[in-house]
Amino acid sequence: MLTHLMLGANDPEASAKFFEAVLAPLGYVRAFEFHGRVGFSDGEGQPPLIVGTPGDGCEASFGNGAMLGFRAKDPETVQAAWNAGLANGGKDEGAPGPRPQGPPGTYAAYL
Repeated sequence: MLTHLMLGANDPEASAKFFEAVLAPLGYVRAFEFHGRVGFSDGEGQPPLIVGTPGDGCEASFGNGAMLGFRAKDPETVQAAWNAGLANGGKDEGAPGPRPQGPPGTYAAYL
């Protein structure tokens, strides 16, 4: 069900160093570094944990910079979920569309 977890960090490199050390015994390694974020993976696909700068550029705090990603079966499902979120008080943080910064074929939306 989940595609990844995002944890906001004000010092991304220090946080990455911490998680790298903690996750290594569990079989996770640094999988990517992109725009102030570091992704960790156990080799089974999209990195399940991303640590770094919140997307809105503001300081990380409780909740800011946190992200949960849910897997959808196709782009139409992404669109439907995004529409439902907007209709129920969500704020547009990124309309549905391809995300070339993600793994190949990534199609996502953000609320």
